[in-house]
Amino acid sequence: MITVDGFFAGEKGEIDWHHVDAEFNENATKFLDTVDTLMFGRVTYDLMESYWPTSAALKDDPIIANKMNSLRKIVFSKTADKALWNNSMMFSEISEDEIKKMKQSPGKDIAIFGSGMIVSALTDLGLIDEYRFIVNPVILGKGKTLFANLEKKPGLKLIDVHEFKSGNVSLSYKPL
Repeated sequence: MITVDGFFAGEKGEIDWHHVDAEFNENATKFLDTVDTLMFGRVTYDLMESYWPTSAALKDDPIIANKMNSLRKIVFSKTADKALWNNSMMFSEISEDEIKKMKQSPGKDIAIFGSGMIVSALTDLGLIDEYRFIVNPVILGKGKTLFANLEKKPGLKLIDVHEFKSGNVSLSYKPL
């Protein structure tokens, strides 16, 4: 989820601008069926972990909550030493070799939610096979970008576009 001006969160990490409705949740459910591993930086992990295992999430979004809670989760953090959410593993640094092993192992896709530092690092290492952005029709003016620390500037090829009734637009790209 990003804004029209390219932010995945506000300056203080706020995501209250996300437009989520039944159509979005249907799309999210289909997407989560294609992955078996989620990757997060600590801040995004903490945000997700504070919601998805709760009774509110299980009541309000039971299908997505059950998927989020059951998927394997990889967390990168230099400050935390353990991850408590179900099926979570903590790593203190990104290892190119470890990521390559994960990608080559049998199973479904790996997805990164938010986590700008992770996206930048894996982009620079050439380890992202597809970028999927859901652009929300909002402009923040300031916030956190997925690519703040990017060293390389890879070209991308548009492979899919989906317009939601809400005004959200899903864009999928492959690196050139």
